[in-house]
Amino acid sequence: MTSAERKLWYSYLRQDNNRWLRQKPISNFIVDFYCPKLKLVIEVDGSTHLEKKDIISDQNRTKELKKLGLKILRFWNDDILYGLDEVTKIIEKEKIKSPNPLY
Repeated sequence: MTSAERKLWYSYLRQDNNRWLRQKPISNFIVDFYCPKLKLVIEVDGSTHLEKKDIISDQNRTKELKKLGLKILRFWNDDILYGLDEVTKIIEKEKIKSPNPLY
């Protein structure tokens, strides 16, 4: 895991009432974090995702995952490293909107 992924995992996801999986294979992809109950994917992106080919790849990936009925949240490493409170608020809001909001 990257430092941002570790911070999100150990500071938030691991203690969440929902079961989160790390590096979960879904279709032809491996997502950073996945909660089956919420059908929620969290991707943590770094500078390698800034090149045009990678942006297009991420867009296609998101499109394919959405076809499976999944919601995808993407955060930059710096969002997590320097603004974890805001990131967790966004995740909490998304959890409420999920298909199984009772958690």
